Amino acid sequence: MTARRSRHRSAAYAALALGLAGSLALTGCNSHSSKKSKTSKKSSSSSSKSKKRRIIGGGAAAAGAGTAASRRVPDCFPSTYKVTLSQQSGPDSHVTVKFKNTTSRDCKLYNAPLLRFNNAKNPLPLLQGTPGHLDGTRLTVPAHGYAYAVIPTNTAATKGTEQKSVAIDFMGVSASSVTHGPVTVNFAEKRLHVSVGKAKVTNWTSSVHGAQLAAGVGK
Repeated sequence: MTARRSRHRSAAYAALALGLAGSLALTGCNSHSSKKSKTSKKSSSSSSKSKKRRIIGGGAAAAGAGTAASRRVPDCFPSTYKVTLSQQSGPDSHVTVKFKNTTSRDCKLYNAPLLRFNNAKNPLPLLQGTPGHLDGTRLTVPAHGYAYAVIPTNTAATKGTEQKSVAIDFMGVSASSVTHGPVTVNFAEKRLHVSVGKAKVTNWTSSVHGAQLAAGVGK
């Protein structure tokens, strides 16, 4: 082999070695970049899932809190401007007891109003059940809504004589408990004429017609 041919071959080997080294370097770079891209995508996906979990979890917690808050409905309580009494005459004569929820949230009423006319020791008996045997009526009165109870006075005995005043209590959950009160309504001051004798009062209902039917004076 001549010296000239030997120099040409050495140069060719050197060029081949440089080409292979460059190719390997480029492959390594691409592989490293691809790994970085995949890792970045996984991290982004994981972060997005974590955020979704947090949002969903927070929403569920808020919904649970809202449900719990909605269950806590306070008891209704009487006052001289929230409770009014009026008497209808005729063959189906009766006294209507009307309660207005003047607050901006719902409240609960239990069974029937406790009414003591003319400072009587005992309240008017209940038409539906007795103080020891209640039927468990529990009425939710919506904000700014109404509830009604009726005292039938369609016989001479139940109509009795004109009353001067009435003390009003609202029953609690049990037969012996009351919520707030009593409050006293003076009929003379309010220019009301209410006659009640040996009568009984119905439970609270959400409509005056329902209370009249329960009292046997509705059609």
